[in-house]
Order: sequence, then C-alpha cells, then structure tokens
Amino acid sequence: MWRSVASNAITLLIVAVFLIGGVILWGKGQYTSAGPLDEAICVRVAPGSTMRRVSENLEETGAVTNGALFRLGTDYTEKANLLKAGSFLVPAGASMEEIADIVTRGGASTCGTEVVFRVGVTQANVQVRELDPATNRYVEVAEFTPAEGEAPQEYISVRQQADTRYRIAVAEGVTSWQVVDALGRIDLLSGEVAVPSEGSLAPDSYEVREGDSRADVITRMQEAQAELIAAAWEARDTSIPLQSPEELLIMASIIEKETGVPEERGQVASVFTNRLNQGMRLQTDPTVIYGITQGEGTLGRGLRQSELRRETPWNTYVISGLPQTPIANPGRASLEAAANPDETEFLFFVADGTGGHAFAATLAEHNRNVAEWRKIEADRASQ
Repeated sequence: MWRSVASNAITLLIVAVFLIGGVILWGKGQYTSAGPLDEAICVRVAPGSTMRRVSENLEETGAVTNGALFRLGTDYTEKANLLKAGSFLVPAGASMEEIADIVTRGGASTCGTEVVFRVGVTQANVQVRELDPATNRYVEVAEFTPAEGEAPQEYISVRQQADTRYRIAVAEGVTSWQVVDALGRIDLLSGEVAVPSEGSLAPDSYEVREGDSRADVITRMQEAQAELIAAAWEARDTSIPLQSPEELLIMASIIEKETGVPEERGQVASVFTNRLNQGMRLQTDPTVIYGITQGEGTLGRGLRQSELRRETPWNTYVISGLPQTPIANPGRASLEAAANPDETEFLFFVADGTGGHAFAATLAEHNRNVAEWRKIEADRASQ
C-alpha cells in the first residue's frame, strides 16, 4: 500500500514539475514576445513611483496585456527597484522586456514631438505629430509633401526643438529609386547616395537624427533586408521552384506589388509558384510597368497592348520565368509568402472589386471572374 502511495506521490510531483515548468516557459514567452501596441505611446514615470503603479498604468494604456506578469518579469530580472523618473517613448510592438529596459535605463526624456518622413509607393510626405496629454498618444498636427511647396510653420517650429524625434517610415513595395529620392528631400540628412540595387532595402521605420548621412541610413536598410532575406530563405519550403535567395527576393517583390491585402499574399505566391512549376509564364502587370519606369516613379496610367507585347528583361508576358531583378522592395510578409506559399491549385487571379482578388484553378473559371470584374468596371464607369 505504502509503495502505491509513494508511487502516486512521485507521479503527482513529476506532473507538478512539468506544469510549473510549462507555466514558467509560457510566462517567459509572454514577457519577451512582441506587445499589443499598434503605435508608440509616452509612458510617464513620476518621482517616487513604484513598479506596481507603472505596471498598472501600462496595462491601462494597452502597452502590456498583464501588469502582474510585467511585475514578475521585472522582479525576476532584478529591475523592479531600478525605475527612473521621466517620460519615455514606448514604440509600437514593444515587448514587456523592452519596456522594462526603457523605464529603468533612464537618461534624457525621449518623448516629445515626432516627425515622420513617410516614403510611400505613390509619394513621400512629412507628418508632424505631437503627444496628446490626455492619452499619451501621438496625434497629427500637420502634414505636407516636400515637393509641393514650403514647409508649414508647425514643421519649422519643431525643427527648433531639442527633443523632437525623427523617423523615416518606408512602405512595402517602394522602389530603391523612390527611397533615395525621398531621402534627398529630407533636410536634416546629409550627403549624397547612389541608388542601391532593387529589393535590397527593408521597408520599416528607422530612427534618424539631425546630421545623419543618407549613406548610413541606406546601409541600415540594406543590413535589415539582408537579415530578412536570409531568415526567409532558411525557413523556406525546399520544394519551391526557387534556386537562390536572389530568386526568392524577386518573387517576393512581385507578390508585394500584386496585392495590398495581407491575407492574400500566400495565395498570390501559390499562383506564381504553380505557374513556374508548370512552365507557364507569370504574366503579371507590375513587371511590365517596371520595364517601362525602371522604378523611377509611378506609371500613372493603364498599360497599353503594345507595352504588354514589348520585350524587356522584366516583362513576364514575353519572357519565361522570373524577371532579371526585383521590381520593388518587399517586406517581411511577402518574403515569407514567397518562401512558404499556400498549397493551392490556383493558376489565375483577377481583381474582385473589393480591393482583393478572385482566384481560379482553370481558365474557364478565370474567364468568368474576368467577365464579372469587367461588369464591375462598367457599372462604376456609368455612375
């Protein structure tokens, strides 16, 4: 009997150990993984504040999902008693671990007016944002396009403030020429830079300071993109018909330009993957456009039939396989979609009128989708 009781006790102890270990691993994962913030906020730590008060504030503002877990993490990492008074910028997606480091590192206040130089697919503009004291979140106070005249007074004023924060936000799908052109219009940067190879710049947000060189900013973008490409290639489905990281980058750039709907990337990737596997031409309009513009701005009109038939190193209606270079700078999601496309039988897609696409496995089905799209276009034109 006692042997049975001892055996059961040992079993329960083992189970308890595994459960505790699982909870600890879960907690560590929650503490170090990306947080829920979708935009930067300012966290204010008053003199004499405790980690409990700060954690409650972080939970109220949505910076962390669990204030108690945040406190446990700071206790475990021996930061609970290292709080520094001040106002600290917490960036979007910051983990609990990163927030703990921010509020215990100290130094000069990092909150203030923010200027965002946004590099978009159609144009680059500048957004001036200030913190709303009621919410500790940034609100827009001015926006302008550098190429369209003088900067507003709001921008001129913040350039004279010592605590202004500057960021360059590069959108997915911009070309390298567009990035360099935009950097040339940012007056706080210095020096000149040549246009780097297409696809070599990571779309992301980059902190910059007065006097930073454009060449250094480009280098940071290139290093970030190289890491993303290497990671996607390492994690790829080895059955995809791509022979090198360079081909993966080219495929990702086409996916990036073909859809603005995040959920569609895997399906779009599957269409191009299936076409390559079957020896079909990719026949994608963005490659034709790149052959015309070389990435220098946007086409600004529809494609002509003569352009669809004209052979260029990028026109996938005429050439087989992939174009010779990427046609834009793809982001992480498109690189991952190219590396691991959805498993489908789709070979075609066309716009569906909602901003997304209708996919088809057969030409007959695709022709029906095209007819439906043309009807939508006709209805819109008649309104």
